[in-house]
Parts: sequence; structure tokens; C-alpha cells
Amino acid sequence: MSPLITVDELRAAADRPVLIDVTWNLAGPPGRAAYDAGHLPGAYFVDLDTELAGPPGSGGRHPLPAATTVTAALRRAGVGPSTPVVVYDAANSTAAARAWWVFRYFGVRDVRVLDGGLAAWQAAGGEVTTDVPADGDGSFIATAGHIPLLDADGAADVAAAGVLLDARAPERFAGEVEPMDPVAGHIPGAVNAPTTANVDETGHFLPADELRERFEKLGVNDSTQVGVYCGSGVTAAHEALALEVTGIPATLYVGSWSEWITDPTRPVATGKA
Repeated sequence: MSPLITVDELRAAADRPVLIDVTWNLAGPPGRAAYDAGHLPGAYFVDLDTELAGPPGSGGRHPLPAATTVTAALRRAGVGPSTPVVVYDAANSTAAARAWWVFRYFGVRDVRVLDGGLAAWQAAGGEVTTDVPADGDGSFIATAGHIPLLDADGAADVAAAGVLLDARAPERFAGEVEPMDPVAGHIPGAVNAPTTANVDETGHFLPADELRERFEKLGVNDSTQVGVYCGSGVTAAHEALALEVTGIPATLYVGSWSEWITDPTRPVATGKA
């Protein structure tokens, strides 16, 4: 099953999935304001900063949330052990991909991302509402470890023996600018693969064959060990989602650059290569 779902597929779904809006913007404004201004009918809001991540610190700016936090968010949305879930954001699925990854890590078996997000829904004539659904009474229990993840040592190992993709913008990868973290640069051996190139101008993911061609040019194939990271583990989830669309699994370094640089003994590389 594809990790993506189209607007038409969502409308035709026999089993109505739980809809979760995770609209978020790294530079603000808060996603809740956008949700309150209009969202898919029946959608619940889940906050990326507080429910899809733990408090920032030594684990990075967006470390893993606690299982109890994910349990509470999904139960509030009415999710049970076998409930299908569809997540979306404003358009390009950056935040939705983080929800997709976190929910899978904590045991949600059927979760997909609405390709093109709210913008695609509205472009297809879908209505939006400001009505907030009542809290659900879900029975889901989040448990960690349902998909693998990388720590800093594991990321370094992948960079040496496989392909470690850095999903940030080229200028951040090169260390030319760093608007979010106190140290600029990248993990030595990583390959820059800006996640913005995974989608078109409307926020829809490129076709699987085009994505596969893109990643193959970066050294990725079916036999490659692939890891992904970014600044804090959000856009890296988008990279992992794009790879999943092609059928290539990738392991996420959740702490990403913001955790890597907390240890001054870890090496830092700069430059475009």
C-alpha cells in the first residue's frame, strides 16, 4: 500500500479514516491558528512541537515524544488498534511526514499522508470547516520501536558504509548559513538531497519513477543502506516518505544535526560535497 493517499481516494474510502491535521511552520505562525481558520471536516489537530516531539535539549530540537504523549493524542482523535489514519498539512506534507513517521514508530499500522494536503483538497472542491470535533474515545496504546531509527553513531556508520542523505537546503548543508542551530555544516560523508525537490510546485510528491531516478543519482539503490537526517528530524521524515514512495526503506536519525552538534567531539564538515 502506498504511504500516500489522493483526494479522490480519500473521498472513496470505504472505511472512513481518522483525519489528523498537523499543519506546522518552522518559522511560524503556529499551526493551530491555521487549523482554526479552516480544516477538513472531522479532522483533529495534533501539534508537531508538543505532541510529535519531546522537549528540545540534548536530543535535539525535535526529539522523540514520549509514548504516553502519542497515546493521548491518538486517543483524543478516536484511534484504536486497527483504525486507519490519514494525516495532512497545508500542502507539501513536511509536517504530515513527521506524523506519518512518528505514528508508525509508535505502532499505528495504517497511516497515510494526503498528497498535496489541504491545498489539494480545496483545489478539488473539498469543503473546509472551522468546527472542531469533540474529543474521541480511542483505545490505542503507543509503544516505541515498531520501525528502526538511527542514533548519532549509527548515522556516522551509514555515512561511511551506505548513503546518508541530508534533507536540508544546500546552503545549510554547505555551512554557508545556519539560521536554526549554533554550529553550521553537515555530518562528514553525508550527501545533500534537499527535500523540497521531492514535490512539485503544488506540494504533490513527484511520481515514484522520478523520485527513484533522483535518489539513484545520489547513490541510492535497492541494496544500499540508506539513512536520512536534517536539522531536527522533521524534513528528514519527508525524505523518508519520498523514499518509501519508491519502495526504498530509509532509517531516520531523529536527533539529526541539532543533536549531532551537542557533542563537540563529533566531526563537522563544510562545503557542497
